[in-house]
Amino acid sequence: MRPYLLQGHERPITVVQFNYDGDLLFTASKDLVPSMWRSEDGQRIGTFNGHKGAIWDLDCNRFSTRLLTASADATCKLWVLETGECLHTFVHRGPVRGVSWADGAKMFATISDPFVEHNAKIMIFDCPEDGNYSEAPRLEIDIPKVGNKRVNPTNIQWTAFNEALLVSFDSGVIKLYDPTNGELIDEIVAHEKKINRLRFNRDKTLFITSSADFTSRLYDAVDLKQLKEYKTDRPVNDAVISEHKDHILLGGGQEAMSVTTTSGKVGKFETRFFHLVYEEEFGCVKGHFGPINALDINPNGRNYASGAEDGYVRLHFFDKSYLDMKDPVPEADETDGEEEKTAAE
Repeated sequence: MRPYLLQGHERPITVVQFNYDGDLLFTASKDLVPSMWRSEDGQRIGTFNGHKGAIWDLDCNRFSTRLLTASADATCKLWVLETGECLHTFVHRGPVRGVSWADGAKMFATISDPFVEHNAKIMIFDCPEDGNYSEAPRLEIDIPKVGNKRVNPTNIQWTAFNEALLVSFDSGVIKLYDPTNGELIDEIVAHEKKINRLRFNRDKTLFITSSADFTSRLYDAVDLKQLKEYKTDRPVNDAVISEHKDHILLGGGQEAMSVTTTSGKVGKFETRFFHLVYEEEFGCVKGHFGPINALDINPNGRNYASGAEDGYVRLHFFDKSYLDMKDPVPEADETDGEEEKTAAE
């Protein structure tokens, strides 16, 4: 496997994302400056300057014209990709933890952490292409305390056709909200500990969760039923579903606070490959010197990106042997064998 080391950030990586077509890669970290790279050679195209806090999340629209970034400075900014110009700043009451474009890119949703007397919030903003932005959100959903404990959301995603908002929490719970009136539609306990990341496949029929409870789980996006579980021996910070193979990529490692006293080998900072159906680990890719915080696989299936606590982004290009590899289908092999035996008799 051929890796490119992308050295554009000075602090731990928080998110990596390919655009819809797979020719661009977006990265963000705690160093305030999101970056855009060419995915075919790892060359940095430009940066987006203006935030005053760590970048926790970002999202590029379908046609790669506009970018949203969510920051700890309590703002979400809208950028023009071609020029790097900031079109608008959407102010929140607390650090913005996540952001997601709705299908059609005419509105987007954010989640913000609780701050001082304010609870955590889900906000939906209109974002017309004519630039007529409103300071007030279209909808604001308050996330109340549970007892005396504040609730911290970790990720937000739109389901297919913008029918609902899927939000994960540090308690291991996933909630489904109605984006028209803010009502809670459904709620499941997905993990025993914090959900670090939640990601859909491209057609939004499946989503995968990554948790501090050492597992990653695959869910049906329609009925929220668990389909598969991928067990590891370390916290899982991110996981992605391959669009071209029945494979899952998992990234994580030992807790960041303990990294300075641990070697890379002991800390287990690899990207791990699991079979989507059989839940078996069949390979791993090493290289980072800290926990892997973010992963994404190119929609064309030819490479993937990983970002870690060490501040580096690694762009890995798959070998031809992996691209040509056929996944075994035991049931088909057994059937073929029985047919051959019958024919011989």
